[in-house]
Amino acid sequence: MGKRGRELVGPKVDELIADLQSAYADEWIAFYYYKLAAELAEGINSQIVAEKFDKIAAEELEHAEELAERITQLGGEPVRDFEKIVSTAGCKKVKLPKNNKDYKGFLKAGIEAEQCAIAAYEKILDKLKTDIKDPITFHVIRHIMQEEVEHEDEFEGLLD
Repeated sequence: MGKRGRELVGPKVDELIADLQSAYADEWIAFYYYKLAAELAEGINSQIVAEKFDKIAAEELEHAEELAERITQLGGEPVRDFEKIVSTAGCKKVKLPKNNKDYKGFLKAGIEAEQCAIAAYEKILDKLKTDIKDPITFHVIRHIMQEEVEHEDEFEGLLD
C-alpha cells in the first residue's frame, strides 16, 4: 500500500486487516454452505429455495473478492490456507437442517447466517467510525453490509 494510503488508515492497519480477514473467511463459509443448500434442498418449495441460495451464494463470493482486494490494498493478504478459513471466521458454520425437505429449516439457517454477518460488519463499521478512520474500507463494508441486510430480508420473505 502506498504511503499516503497507509497514513489514511493509521497505526491500526494490522487490526483492520485481521477484521477483514475474518469477514473474508465468513464469506467463504457462507458461499460454501449456500451452494450446498442449493444442491441439497428437496421437496415442494425446493426450486425456489435452491435458486435463492444459489443467487445469494454468488453474491457472497463477490463479497469475498471485494474483501480480498481491500486486504491486499492495505498490505495484507487473504487467508491462504483453506484449513484456516474456519478458525479465522467469526461466523463459523451455517446450520443446515438434516432433512433436505425442511425448506423452512434451510431458510432459518440462511437468516441466522446473515444475522451473524450483519453483526460482524456492524462491529467493523463501528471501528471505522470511531477508532480507525478509513473511508475506503468504510465504503466497501457499508456496501457489503447493505447486501447482507437484503439477503436476510429475502430469506425472511420466503419464510413468510
